[in-house]
Amino acid sequence: MHINPPINFTLLIDDDKVINFYNEKIVNKHQDFINVVAVNSGMKALEYLNNAILGLTKKPNLIFLDINMPAMNGWEFIEEYDKLDKAFTSSIKIILLTTSNNPDDFERYKTIDLLEDFINKPLSDSLLTNLIESHYKEKTI
Repeated sequence: MHINPPINFTLLIDDDKVINFYNEKIVNKHQDFINVVAVNSGMKALEYLNNAILGLTKKPNLIFLDINMPAMNGWEFIEEYDKLDKAFTSSIKIILLTTSNNPDDFERYKTIDLLEDFINKPLSDSLLTNLIESHYKEKTI
């Protein structure tokens, strides 16, 4: 199944370079994803997004966000992200991508409207396909 349009640009935010490398490969291989960039901190992601607001970098359609990162964790990133221009951020979907099995993290996720989903690492082809089915495919009535 191809979606129309495909997810043109994905931003991966994870402090683990090996996970970023792996997830980048999985996203690049999937037929419905075109470009992907990985950053290794929430601060670098905010810098990237601020540059995208200025037209210096590509705007992502989708962000995969790790929760547990040093310096700025995923929750702190969301707080700062929420301060960005809503006209810019309103069309970006954010999905928490985590190894956390802490029920408090899942409960917190459910209270944040900016977040689309909560999924476990690592990404896989079938997980990406399921994500597209549930978040991007037009629903018929």
